Amino acid sequence: MPNMELDSIDRKILTALQADGRLSNVDLAEQVGLSPSPCLRRVRLLEEAGIIDRYVALVAQGAVGLPVSVFISIKLERQQEEDLDRFEAEVSAYPEVLECYLMTGTQDYLLRVVVADLAAYERFLKTKLTRVGNVASIESSFALKQVKYTNVLPLDGAPIDPAQARG
Repeated sequence: MPNMELDSIDRKILTALQADGRLSNVDLAEQVGLSPSPCLRRVRLLEEAGIIDRYVALVAQGAVGLPVSVFISIKLERQQEEDLDRFEAEVSAYPEVLECYLMTGTQDYLLRVVVADLAAYERFLKTKLTRVGNVASIESSFALKQVKYTNVLPLDGAPIDPAQARG
């Protein structure tokens, strides 16, 4: 993976693509003040460096019948590396789990799960999550309202370490 120093043009490219990943190269180049060829070259370098991880369509959760977000705190009985790896592999396979974080503090993991309704969550809990080995406790919190959600990273002025880019 190439080591890249990001300049203001790279940041403009990343900001524009975060807002609209379907921008044509011509439109992107116009927005960031480049001609199309150098703009495309920069985008490809950002992709190769792993700074641009992937392109996706963001789907409205409620519009596809999955309006319920549940945040689940998990405490494991043991926190040895193989136990953590096993837990992570199992929950990563569940499509209902959109996010999973290894945490500091009293709980070991925080999950964000989406489901259609309470009955669907109960099924997920009984048939999947409670069957994962080494789980000592499960605490669920239901989101009443989404106040803010964004996938746009605040790049203006933020130092970007290419070593932190996913590959």
